[in-house]
Amino acid sequence: MEKEFTELLYQNQGIVRKICNLYFNNRIDTDDYQQELIIQLWKAYPSFKNESKFSTWMYRVCLNSAIDLLRKEKTQPNLIQFDNYEHVKIPDENKESRENQEKLYQVINRLSEIDKAIITLYLDEFSYKEIAEIIGLSETNTGVKINRIKSLILKSFTNGNK
Repeated sequence: MEKEFTELLYQNQGIVRKICNLYFNNRIDTDDYQQELIIQLWKAYPSFKNESKFSTWMYRVCLNSAIDLLRKEKTQPNLIQFDNYEHVKIPDENKESRENQEKLYQVINRLSEIDKAIITLYLDEFSYKEIAEIIGLSETNTGVKINRIKSLILKSFTNGNK
């Protein structure tokens, strides 16, 4: 079971990173959040019944875990960081593409947790039906939300807002 889980996790490792980037962006302890999501995936793995794709199940577990972690943080006292930590970014050959991606992440980060989850799944080319299944909404409601989010993102890009 452990080997099977490890292989599936390796094949879908981008999901964990993507969820962490969207929900825990610009935090020093992002690696800790990734580890926590992997732990939650491992704990939930026995409940995976192969009724959907592993990636669909993985998104559901990671999204729910990320939202739970954020809720728990809101009830915890804020800690003050005293160290000066700088993020090291790997240079990208296509600066405009990187800037657009950063701007997209900034816009997405301003969305509610549920809208972040919906647009993340949409950008990963999940169908409306799959997104609705993961999020727990109707397919129609999911479509409406996706269109509203896309309009908001497009508006942010055309207005030059950050």
